[in-house]
Amino acid sequence: MASVKVVLRKKPNSEAKLPLCIQIVKDRRNSVYYIGQYLNPNDWDADKQRVKKSHPNHRELNNLILKKLTEANKKLLEIETQRETASSKAIRNNIKSKSTNKFFSQANIYLENLKLSGKYNRYTADKPRITRFKEFLNGDDISFEEITVTLLNKFKAYLKGTRKISDRTIVNHLIVIRSVFSQAIKDNLIESKYYPFGKDKVQIKFPDSLKVGLSEEEVKILENTQLEKSPSLDHARNLWLVSFYFAGIRVSDILRLKWSDFPNGRLHYSMGKNSKAGSLMIPEKATLILEQYQKARDKTDLVFPYLKNTENFTDSFDLQRKIKNATKTIDEALQKVASIGGINKKLTMHIARHTFGNLSGDKIPIQMLQKLYRHTSITTTIGYQSNFVHKDTDEALNVVLNY
Repeated sequence: MASVKVVLRKKPNSEAKLPLCIQIVKDRRNSVYYIGQYLNPNDWDADKQRVKKSHPNHRELNNLILKKLTEANKKLLEIETQRETASSKAIRNNIKSKSTNKFFSQANIYLENLKLSGKYNRYTADKPRITRFKEFLNGDDISFEEITVTLLNKFKAYLKGTRKISDRTIVNHLIVIRSVFSQAIKDNLIESKYYPFGKDKVQIKFPDSLKVGLSEEEVKILENTQLEKSPSLDHARNLWLVSFYFAGIRVSDILRLKWSDFPNGRLHYSMGKNSKAGSLMIPEKATLILEQYQKARDKTDLVFPYLKNTENFTDSFDLQRKIKNATKTIDEALQKVASIGGINKKLTMHIARHTFGNLSGDKIPIQMLQKLYRHTSITTTIGYQSNFVHKDTDEALNVVLNY
């Protein structure tokens, strides 16, 4: 008699989390297959085979586990009714539905994992990309073996010619397909020899993008534009300036800033994108803006008002959704501010980061810029700052043309 249970395997991923697996035991031999979720060991109750309430998405994960166990036990009963001699490995292979070897079945699992991991931005961006791939295939599912270099090149041409999609966005579509493919290989659903990406195959490379920040004069215009009669525009302008004053702190981080992040006259925070921590002095210009919000300090401890109605900050998916909606509102307000001030450039929260890069130019050592930007690799900093350093190229051009 075989048995099925959910276990947490002791093979950590890069985040030191352990994978959840379905384990089949038959004649003291066991086989496992992954269900695509990873947990901290402290969030797992091995006796009850349940995710503890300490995990912010425990309900969703436990529902997923129940669904997987129900499917596995149903399939196990069918197998054992038909034959008694099946090994644990054979049972595992039979429990894995053949449909899971299809791309879009795995893509659905990929999207569900993003959702359970609280990655709202990636979920909402990747879902339509998968839909476009399905449209390209006329709505049909496809096996991984059929996703060849030739097919992917046809898909790129379809996106470029029929859908009029930019090269950068085409790359994002390929990254999603690559991610789903890697997931299937990791779960032993497809052999790596069918992987269509890499050397001599489809190579993924982002095209260079133009990064334009405000000039010093434009920043001064933004600082001095009178907005007292438009509180929503004033809030947006203040948020942009504080971001700029702190070396282009990302909007997702600045919206979550709390007064407790400012002990001893400094800002202490970890960047949400890569968890890089650090501390910055509070520039006098930032202090003047922050003082305007002191009177509105409440139990949320949030500095800015955009997320003060959020009840559960541990629900990452919902929090990212609210941040995205707030960012859209802020960016729309900033464009109005730019219009009022006569700034003829696109003005968004992310432009604050580009503006700091533009004004810093080559005035600051690259190692210090890496620290200010919270980049993990200095190569990223060098590539980023190259968008704003023009002195050498300008001088080289003048050498030729100054005749």
